[in-house]
Amino acid sequence: MVNTLVTVRTARAADAAEIATVHDLSWREAYRGIILGKELERMISRRGPRWWESAVNRGSNILVLDFDETVVGYTTYGRNRARAIPLKGEIYELYLTPEFQGLGFGRRLFKAARADLARHNCDSAVVWSLEDNARAVSFYRHMGGEAVKRAPEKFGEEARDRVAFGFS
Repeated sequence: MVNTLVTVRTARAADAAEIATVHDLSWREAYRGIILGKELERMISRRGPRWWESAVNRGSNILVLDFDETVVGYTTYGRNRARAIPLKGEIYELYLTPEFQGLGFGRRLFKAARADLARHNCDSAVVWSLEDNARAVSFYRHMGGEAVKRAPEKFGEEARDRVAFGFS
């Protein structure tokens, strides 16, 4: 019998390279064909291991999903940054490497981030997703999110619509 340990835990500085790898792979998978290649690669290149190590060391709220002692997903979260949306918390990012998507691991990360937000008096939350990212839109709807706002976001010369999902 093979035992595989799957855990959600607070990120450590030593996780920076693995988080950067998850970021690179998941962003290419999620946004290929939505964000122009050159702009997408520029955005990805800004988040290397040093960036992630700095984020951890600054005390950013980052949880990772370990699968057999390898980071295969992460989520970042904190206070809601959009004053026009009357929800207390925000999940800024939630990504898994492509081979771990659709297996329930995203739900585990999402619930862990919501639980930590609730422990910090943020019993409601918002999550933004590009409207063209059908997988993310479906996930947040499945998790009970209601569309509460839409807004454009510029990527180089192009704009894409994004939608905010609210969770009470």
